[in-house]
Amino acid sequence: QVQLVESGGGLVQPGGSLRLSCAASGSIFSINAMGWYRQAPGKQRELVAQITSGGSTRYADSGKGRFTISRDNAKNTVYLQMNSLKPEDTAVYYCNAEVIVVVTTPVLNDYWGQGTQVTVSS
Repeated sequence: QVQLVESGGGLVQPGGSLRLSCAASGSIFSINAMGWYRQAPGKQRELVAQITSGGSTRYADSGKGRFTISRDNAKNTVYLQMNSLKPEDTAVYYCNAEVIVVVTTPVLNDYWGQGTQVTVSS
């Protein structure tokens, strides 16, 4: 079993910053990509940013130049630094990880965190 625990959400004024963290724990053999998604009320969940185990990154256009994703492979942790936040960034942010677990053979599974609320408002 693998768990993803997110932290760092909250209420921030427009133009402010937040740093989200997500730590993976459990029966982990290795982790491929890790990423952040978000879902605003009435909208579909969308990719915010993703980072591979080798450090390659990709961002949604909405976050380019404002958001930075990073990870600490030794800690199985991914971070999302969000700067210059806007009201339209308000959403529940979910952590995602592609984890290889070993039962009898290696198996790649997709895991999600419980979500953390980010509210950008004055």
